[in-house]
Amino acid sequence: MRFYRLLQIRAEALLAAGSHVIILGDLNTAHRPIDHWDAVNLECFEEDPGRKWMDSLLSNLGCQSASHVGPFIDSYRCFQPKQEGAFTCWSAVTGARHLNYGSRLDYVLGDRTLVIDTFQASFLLPEVMGSDHCPVGAVLSVSSVPAKQCPPLCTRFLPEFAGTQLKILRFLVPLEQSPVLEQSTLQHNNQTRVQTCQNKAQVRSTRPQPSQVGSSRGQKNLKSYFQPSPSCPQASPDIELPSLPLMSALMTPKTPEEKAVAKVVKGQAKTSEAKDEKELRTSFWKSVLAGPLRTPLCGGHREPCVMRTVKKPGPNLGRRFYMCARPRGPPTDPSSRCNFFLWSRPS
Repeated sequence: MRFYRLLQIRAEALLAAGSHVIILGDLNTAHRPIDHWDAVNLECFEEDPGRKWMDSLLSNLGCQSASHVGPFIDSYRCFQPKQEGAFTCWSAVTGARHLNYGSRLDYVLGDRTLVIDTFQASFLLPEVMGSDHCPVGAVLSVSSVPAKQCPPLCTRFLPEFAGTQLKILRFLVPLEQSPVLEQSTLQHNNQTRVQTCQNKAQVRSTRPQPSQVGSSRGQKNLKSYFQPSPSCPQASPDIELPSLPLMSALMTPKTPEEKAVAKVVKGQAKTSEAKDEKELRTSFWKSVLAGPLRTPLCGGHREPCVMRTVKKPGPNLGRRFYMCARPRGPPTDPSSRCNFFLWSRPS
């Protein structure tokens, strides 16, 4: 809104100085319900501050209307007052341009006298691709005459731009330097180069020799990979382990029945371990060879969905979900995107 107010002040000042004014570009506001694809579902559409500002800036529709409010005219609505679907901006994420599901945000506004006397046509170019906006333009029956000097409100006369870059030739013509300045610059560069070489030599001289490095740290040979790490815990020398005959007596069954039971238990343990390992390998290869999960079908068209990622800050930021792959369009159009939504399972 601050930009809108500054724009209006500048335009009205030019009009007061006796000049004609054309405001052309993206104003980022759909003025009337006819300029928006979903105006009927938007609450307080007419109460939007940007639309209220445009109401105060523009005249009523119709070039020949005697009653008007603002000093400017929307040139496109002057020539096409009832044209529906005349949009200039579409969401590139949802592919809404395919079904012309957008809004008109780009304008060619002119002061009332200029539009009535000299405008011959105003048009949109939705077929021109390359952006989420399309070009707009107008045809005037005037001839261009070069001005002898810049207008008083030109940017170059503003105090905040005084002494800055004013001509493009300053970019192309090198500034001349005095011989004393060139000599001092050359000496400075030579000194810097010598100092850099000295710093490199000093760094090389302070580097440790390979023998010194090998003696303190670093991998000496391949066998050191297989040696036990000094950080591994070792048995304390103060703990006395039982003798080998005593351990054998504790672990070895004494009777034939105990030997048979131990043999059966040992066999069952081996069988169970082999079975678990086989099931683990089978499940692993099934998950690898099964490929990616099948893409779900949307409920409205029974077609493969497209995966999206939540970009809005919140608890679901970064989560993925499936939605209909068709472009966004009016709800009444059967070829537009349906309301299917499904969270993707975590991988």
